[in-house]
Amino acid sequence: MPFNVLFLCTGNSARSILAEAYLNTAGKGRFKAHSAGCKPGGRVNPLAIELLEKSRIDTTGLRSKSWDEFAKPGAPKMDFVFAVCDNAAAETCPVWPGRAATGHWGIEDPAAATGTDETKREAFRHAYTELKARIDSFIEKARA
Repeated sequence: MPFNVLFLCTGNSARSILAEAYLNTAGKGRFKAHSAGCKPGGRVNPLAIELLEKSRIDTTGLRSKSWDEFAKPGAPKMDFVFAVCDNAAAETCPVWPGRAATGHWGIEDPAAATGTDETKREAFRHAYTELKARIDSFIEKARA
């Protein structure tokens, strides 16, 4: 049985989406990643999709959704829940009730980046690089 992992952030448009897609690829079937937001924006940021596709990561089925979907009867039971919001940016990070192991990975929100398109893309690359490193470490520790 794969471990169910939920990545939470506020809008579920960028960071948690990047984490969900990357873990589903890098986890090689040992993990089933999901993502959600406490105040979902209703759409995935196009720059997140662009980055994932350039990284050859499947984006099929990615969508912005509420964490309420994972609190309903019949929803998958989470083994791990990671909030990827950035407390330093005064964001409200969701808290997940239940028995899952939880953690906080403060990642700056690339969707909040301003400036040129290249500046925004760089913010997404930076967030993705941070998430990838944390997820790779998580996968390695889960093997132990």
